[in-house]
Amino acid sequence: MIEITSRQNSALRHLARLGRERKYRRTTGEMLCEGEKMLAEALRSGVAPGVLLVREGAQGSLPDGLLDRAAAAGGTLYAAQGALFELASDVETPQNVIFSCKQPVWTPAALDGCSQALLLDGVQDPGNLGTILRTAEAFALGAVVLCEGCADPFSPKVVRSTMGAVFRLPCVRLPLAEAVTHVREQGMAVYATALHADSVPLGTVPLGHAAVIIGSEGRGVTPQAIEISDKRVIIPMHGRAESLNAGVAAAIVIYEMTR
Repeated sequence: MIEITSRQNSALRHLARLGRERKYRRTTGEMLCEGEKMLAEALRSGVAPGVLLVREGAQGSLPDGLLDRAAAAGGTLYAAQGALFELASDVETPQNVIFSCKQPVWTPAALDGCSQALLLDGVQDPGNLGTILRTAEAFALGAVVLCEGCADPFSPKVVRSTMGAVFRLPCVRLPLAEAVTHVREQGMAVYATALHADSVPLGTVPLGHAAVIIGSEGRGVTPQAIEISDKRVIIPMHGRAESLNAGVAAAIVIYEMTR
């Protein structure tokens, strides 16, 4: 294990930039992950760590064999004390392991053969996006498509929120019109979640071969989504709240699609 003693260390700076700079993540094709659970999930998913930084003195508290497996998978192991270690993280209280790895690459071909998908139309909150990806993977949804205006799926906050789903769930980036074309080619009907004059309850439409569009936190789905969809659907609510958090709404939709 290589000890880092300077804030100018190239490996340390690499991790810090991955956490803070979207452009740098795109250029390198890598993302920042944190925590021994995420490292275990990465290894279980066949994802090799790149730079792996451990808090000095924390090695003994990690699961037995975890660092050995990370090294065997190709990770380069570093250690740093307190303040230096924390420079690599974007959170106030970092966990004991921080590492880089390649971003999964999903092409539109990932939609081939899918019978169900979620299309995200401008979901901008990283926590909501991470929750949606985690829920979709938990219920074995075919794929999630990120359309215009969505948060970066490889930002540290999204990655943390997915709890490992980011390594496995097909997550495709496509403009909405192209996404709708692709899912229709797979035989899916397209529904937009929207409070519209002709909206029908979610449970009244067939969801076995369907793609559902979820809109942004502030404005819902775009007019394009309403126009391009086959039907508009709503989640019936009997309380006083007018709307649901995008992550919660998506979770209910995913449950209804896959149950």
